[in-house]
Formats: sequence, C-alpha cells, structure tokens
Amino acid sequence: MIVSGTKIAQEIASTRSEVWRLIQQLRSLGVDVAGHPATGYQLRSVPDLLLPEIIAPMLRGTIFAEHIHHFYRVGSTNTSAMSAAAQGALEGSVFLAEEQTAGRGRGGHSWASARSAGIYCSVVLRPSLAPSDALVLALSAGLAVRAAIEQVNSSVALDLKWPNDVLFAGKKVCGILTEMNAEATRVRYLVVGVGINVNQAAFPKELEAEATSLRLATGSEWSRVELASALLKSLDREYALFTQQKDARQSILQRFIEHSSWVRGKDVRVQENGSTIEGITEGLDDRGFLQVRTKDGLQTVLSGTVRSK
Repeated sequence: MIVSGTKIAQEIASTRSEVWRLIQQLRSLGVDVAGHPATGYQLRSVPDLLLPEIIAPMLRGTIFAEHIHHFYRVGSTNTSAMSAAAQGALEGSVFLAEEQTAGRGRGGHSWASARSAGIYCSVVLRPSLAPSDALVLALSAGLAVRAAIEQVNSSVALDLKWPNDVLFAGKKVCGILTEMNAEATRVRYLVVGVGINVNQAAFPKELEAEATSLRLATGSEWSRVELASALLKSLDREYALFTQQKDARQSILQRFIEHSSWVRGKDVRVQENGSTIEGITEGLDDRGFLQVRTKDGLQTVLSGTVRSK
C-alpha cells in the first residue's frame, strides 16, 4: 500500500518536510521504505531490530521482560549494564545493542560487533552468592546460549570451550563475558554479557581462522529477534535453576562437561598470568575450574587462555 506524505503528515500532526526527514531516518536504520514525496511511500520490509516493543511480549513470565534497554550504537553493553547496576538498576535489566564501538571480550580482548549482524546483550543479576560461585553461573550462561541456538535450529552442533566460548566446527560463534562488583563474601551485582555472531557473511582476515557465524554455519539468515528471545528465556531458566535448586552446581558442571570436548581428554596449552602450562584436560573441580594433567602433576586453571595444541 502506498501512502502519501500528506496523509502521513496529517496522521502524525506534522508537516510533509518532517515526514521526509523521518523517512530518511528510518532508511538509515535499515527500514526499507520505497517512494518519495511526489509519489508517496510504501513500507516494504522492517529490519530485524532488537526493539523492546518486539522482544518484551516474548519474555512474559521471565525476569527479563520489564526493563529492556535498546541502543542503536553503544560502546559496550557490558559497560552500560555495569554502570546502570552501580546506580541501582533492577535485577533482570537487559541491555541490547545493534552495534558496539568498543565491544569487550574476556582478558581485555575486543569483540567485533558489526551493525545488526549479531546479538550484543548484557543482563544485570543480583544473586545471593559468594564471589567464588560466579564461575559456575558463567558456565551456566554457556549452557543457556547453546540451548537457545539449538532451540532455534537443532541441526547446529555446538561445543562449549571452558570457560566462556561457544564453538561451531572449532570456530567461535559466541563469547561470554561475566563481570561483577563484590565484597569479600558476597556479590553485590553481576553482569553477564553475551555476544553471538548471527548473520555475519564474512569476517576480517585476522578473524577468519577463529570466528564464524550462524549464517555461515547453516547457509541461511537467522531471525535475531527469535534468537534473542530464546536466549533470554534460556538464561532465565538457567538462573532459576542456579538460584533455587540445591543440586544446581553439580547439575551445571555435569552438563557443561557433557557438552564440551575441551574439558576431558583435550591436549591443551594454557597461558595464565604470564606463564604457560601444557597437558591433558581432566575435568572440572567443584568450583568449576579446569583441571589439567601436566608432566608435573594435576594443575588447576583459574583463568587464562586455553588453546588446543
């Protein structure tokens, strides 16, 4: 249907010149509007934007349905979420961006965030737990990402790399960054950031060998709205399990081990605090830290970068 600029101006109580300005703004955001002032306008397609008005109704019954913040462009959703949490943002607050200009990964690495191609999402949580339990919660986020992607397309076989990556065919499709503000014995608040490569058709040369997207993995485009809602519902389920069930820790660790080829029997090289250890992975301890059997015995990896040898 073609609608004249005059008709639109009347409907919004504005002028035709203002309608033209708004049409141009919509086009800059990726909305496909055909026509011009002389012939009228026709809406041909709406982009796959992660707008609160679209996402919120799909999240009813979860802790994430009420406080969704959307940015067309932001430095980092994790930075925004941590700042908001420090100022009292409620648990379940969600921060979504179409593009990040300073996306962050674990260990100070940057995260490539092409506009409207991926999901860049951070959530504020206020669990009653000790800081030492935060790793298990981070591992549960990996399980949530895996479940959400496979819910949308069960043909995608994913691997979990300790502690924060989701892989397809050995390449990173998702990274998870967990940050917190804590006292010695309790967490004040915690932010879980999830970056998923969804519809990228290509990556910069320096990332081609290690990164992929769901589009490249399956040969077709994905609905970011569908995947984002599946992700937040999955995070809600995992968080409820973590905070409400007595055996949650053991369940999370066992399921992570089951869905990861990296946790047992993997020949790895680990760079941690300037040192390097090599050995075979031998599971997780009760806190979720990686166990590596080296020539000097069993060592516990607390952080650092784990690579296949």
